[in-house]
Amino acid sequence: MKVAVLMAILAFGATSPHAASTSHAQLPPDLAQAVAAFDRAQMKGDGHALARLLADDYVLVNSRAQLENKADFINDYTAPGWKLMPYVVEDESIRQWNDGAVLGGAVTLQGLSGGKPFKARLRFADVWRKRDGRWQVIFTQATRVPAP
Repeated sequence: MKVAVLMAILAFGATSPHAASTSHAQLPPDLAQAVAAFDRAQMKGDGHALARLLADDYVLVNSRAQLENKADFINDYTAPGWKLMPYVVEDESIRQWNDGAVLGGAVTLQGLSGGKPFKARLRFADVWRKRDGRWQVIFTQATRVPAP
């Protein structure tokens, strides 16, 4: 398991300080709930929740410019020795339309990968789409940036 791959994945939600953001008050309640559930699933390594919240055709462009799919993402977050600490999203940007949204910002991720500590600063964008009445992440782009 590569630390750079694991650090490239990101979303927002209720268990992080990010959830207190007033900009999330602008989101439809069902999208805000999905965003919070996605964050919790990542921090808890909940593969079942991740499977529900990621579209089957999900694509991640990680911080090393490599493509990953839904199975890769779930494997990364459920691997032994993986732990993601709560984080704060800075420079948040939200764009929303009827059946889609882009949620992005900058974040410093910290945690364990393979039991070893990691820390990385990333700028990201998660693309959400409402399909069959439920919100799912369909695409994520993550780029490494220098620490502020």
